[in-house]
Amino acid sequence: MPEKGIPTVDLSQFVQGNAEQRTTFVQALGHAFHHVGFVAVVNHGIPKSLVDAFYENSNRFFALSDEVKRKYEVPGMAGQRGYTSFGKEHAKQSKVADLKEFFQIGQEVPDGHPLKSAYPTDNVVVAEVADFAALGLELYRQFEVAGAQLLKAIAIFLEIGEDYFDDKIEHGNSILRSIYYPPITEEPASAIRAEQHEDINLITLLVGASAGGLQLLNAQDTWVDIMPEDDEIVINVGDMLQRLTNNYLKSTTHRVVNPPRASWHLSRLSIPFFLHPRVTMDLTCLPSCVTDENPLHYAPITAGAYLDERLREIGLKK
Repeated sequence: MPEKGIPTVDLSQFVQGNAEQRTTFVQALGHAFHHVGFVAVVNHGIPKSLVDAFYENSNRFFALSDEVKRKYEVPGMAGQRGYTSFGKEHAKQSKVADLKEFFQIGQEVPDGHPLKSAYPTDNVVVAEVADFAALGLELYRQFEVAGAQLLKAIAIFLEIGEDYFDDKIEHGNSILRSIYYPPITEEPASAIRAEQHEDINLITLLVGASAGGLQLLNAQDTWVDIMPEDDEIVINVGDMLQRLTNNYLKSTTHRVVNPPRASWHLSRLSIPFFLHPRVTMDLTCLPSCVTDENPLHYAPITAGAYLDERLREIGLKK
């Protein structure tokens, strides 16, 4: 395993490469998702200038007073749009809140679109940070493009047809989340910045965080630091994809640990994109992934019902 803790793949091999390069990429990505659940991606096509601009605007938002930020909390949305204040989310197995606050941007469709009723609340515009929402939506669209290519490669690896995910993720219920971990000012009450968890969605695309702390739990039950380079994004399998593949692709437990005490005064910002399908997607396990060696692990469920169940478990939905 490389020093960064996870394998690296080059998405341009798949998007622009010849047949041999595409096959190499598909096998490398599939092998990583089967054995590790995480991979670093270079040449992903997401402009660094856009990422940097969104980081800058995120920092400007989180620097606002709590009173101002709370104006942008949306009651009844389970944290799926706008601001979620510090200490509201916890890992499903924990009752202690994570040491973070966040802002979320979701799917938008035009008026009259058949899915308009599925996304009735527009994204939250922050008056004090004028470009925040627009930059976030632009980054959201870039992540959708990169994520769709990664899922095409996974569909080829699973031998279910390259276009398997296309109609399921078009205008999907994805979320771009800007997460702020403020400086630690006192001894935490058993909490860390983000307690160990697995993501809910199909795949997560994470732009490099402003500080370290991300770790995954490997097959040997050991925590491994994930240290991507500046030009890489980290991709991991979510529970929906694990469920669809009957545990063949691995949704790996991960966490964000607190820094050494000498660095408690430093904040941390990270930008994950949680790629979700439409809520109607059937997550029934693929027949090809159910074998004598790997018997059926999950009952049928839709993506929407599963998301609802998990949002309740982590305390965002009551």
